[in-house]
Amino acid sequence: MADWYTGNANTDADAHRGWLLGHFIKPDGDVRATEAVEVKWGIHPAGQERPDGWSTGETRSTVVILVSGRFQIDLTGDGGAVLAEQGDYVVWGPGTDHTWRAREDSTVVTVRWPSLPN
Repeated sequence: MADWYTGNANTDADAHRGWLLGHFIKPDGDVRATEAVEVKWGIHPAGQERPDGWSTGETRSTVVILVSGRFQIDLTGDGGAVLAEQGDYVVWGPGTDHTWRAREDSTVVTVRWPSLPN
């Protein structure tokens, strides 16, 4: 396998629910297969919500960065943010439960580390 890769996030995202890098990329040896980090290209139509409700018991850290649209992240308790301007982001660490909702058609980049099986 080559130690480099070029692709298109819109096309490649379909293979793994939007995730472009992470432990789940197969085959092993693909430069995108890593246990260090996960990167997701998320395209969400207005009104779409996290399909599984709240994500709980998280052991990783996460950052979500808004590319376009308006995107709401709800965090444990009364925390959270509405990402409204390009470049707005929110970061949380292990143990913080979360869910999300696209208030408008939105594109976000999510980075999670490390990359661990659920």
